[in-house]
This record gives sequence, C-alpha cells and structure tokens, in this order.
Amino acid sequence: MTTTQRAHLITGGFPPGSAAGHDMDYARLQLLLKLQAKDQLAVTVANDFQDVERWLPGTDLLVTYVAGPYPAGAGNEALLNWLQNGGRWFALHGTSGGKAVKTEHEGRPVKKMVKAEHHQTLGCFFLNHPPLREFQVSVTGDHRVTQDLPDLFTVQDELYLIELQDPGASRILLTTELAADPSPPGFGFYYDEDTSLQPDGKTRVLGYAREIGQGEIVYVGLGHCHTGRTNTQSTVDPSIHSERTVPSEFHGVWETEAFSRLLQNAITWGTDKR
Repeated sequence: MTTTQRAHLITGGFPPGSAAGHDMDYARLQLLLKLQAKDQLAVTVANDFQDVERWLPGTDLLVTYVAGPYPAGAGNEALLNWLQNGGRWFALHGTSGGKAVKTEHEGRPVKKMVKAEHHQTLGCFFLNHPPLREFQVSVTGDHRVTQDLPDLFTVQDELYLIELQDPGASRILLTTELAADPSPPGFGFYYDEDTSLQPDGKTRVLGYAREIGQGEIVYVGLGHCHTGRTNTQSTVDPSIHSERTVPSEFHGVWETEAFSRLLQNAITWGTDKR
C-alpha cells in the first residue's frame, strides 16, 4: 500500500493580502501544478507563516515563496525542530527577506533589511538586488535538486545578494558573477557592507543546501515574477530593455526549462528521502 505524503506551500506578501511586488497568484499556481503532478502527494496551502507550527506535523516538504512574511517566535522554533527531525524545506526567492525599516543614509531616506532569528534557521540573509537583468547561473554543486541541469544557463531575474549565515555548513549549488552591485542611488535596500561578495571578488551565491539535524534546507534565490498591477520595479538593466522600461508582465525563469527541472527535482528530493 502506497503511503500518501504531504507538502505545505506558503506563498504571499506583506501586509496580508498584498502581492508585495510579485505575481503571487502565478507563482502559487505554478508551484501547485508541480506539486500536484507528484503521485500520492497531498498539498496544504497558506499565505504566510501564521500558525505554521500547526501544519508542520505530518508535513514532509515545506515550499515557500514569499515577500515579507517570515517565521518568528514559536513558528521559527517549530520550524527548526521540524527540520532537526527530518523535515525538508525548499525555500525560494524572497524567503531570505523579511522585515525592512526606514532610515537615512547621507541625508536621504532609505530602506534597510533587518536580520532576524529566521535568517539563522534558513541560513542566509537578503541584502538587496539590482534592477532586473540578464545573467548566467553556474551549477557548482552536485545535489539531487541540481540533477540534470546544464552546467551553465542564462536567466532574466532579480540577482539576489545574500549573506550566508553558516558558510562552513552550506553546500553551494548555484552561483553567478557580479563584481559590484550596480543598483542606482535610491534603488532597493541600503546595506552597510556587501557581505554577499565571495572572497574572489566576483562570485555571488544564488543557491545552497544546508543540513540541520536529520533534515535539510535548499534555498534558491531565483524566481521573480510580476504583472502590471503588482509591479513595483522602477527600472531594469539594459540587458532586459534598452530604454530600461519595465515589462508590464514578467515571468522570467518560470518559463525556462532549467527552472522547471529545478522545481521538479526539489519536489522529488523533498518527498523521496533516500
């Protein structure tokens, strides 16, 4: 007799009900379609981490695509315990973010991300991303999530700058090269130091795996999408549009074969715990 497994999918923005600059409906649907294609896999859904401790028992795989929501307090503690007991968490894109505060830099107002307890659990902290751009992704780690991916593939996306919280325990899976953050003044988030830049002065980590107890996390920073209604981008890199005009509808990597394969691999990894 085949045992039914369960995945819990969290997609949403902050404040509750907000898209927070993303096409959450599109991302939710795409992830649900991938999850439901897996035999004997039941799926529960949520918009944020509220009461996540109620949903983790009996969950084999947690999938998150959020822009603002994050686990805190009892929720973060429950998530950590669930991982230590064998849970697997596939975290995408804005999961590395969380709360931002308004402050000033050189006399002008800026937003700055605040590091919190969930960043230590996840294993990374979002600093900023430059405007949407085209860049190459290198597959640098052998893992079930990167199985059958090309060694190098091109994407159009937000290039996330993330600070690893536990580099020694992080198995790097995806990287790209960007020597300096090209964000124009006032774009995105301010940070004191570019701690996402690796020692070679050009490499940025885009994805990694990290074991916690008997469980494991795979984080991938790729995945921006928006519509004209949800877009908050003010400009893009010329590699997207020569006049820096923001596309009214953008699905980027979601429409690529490489990202589709990565998502399928992640679901298999999360539900087939060999």
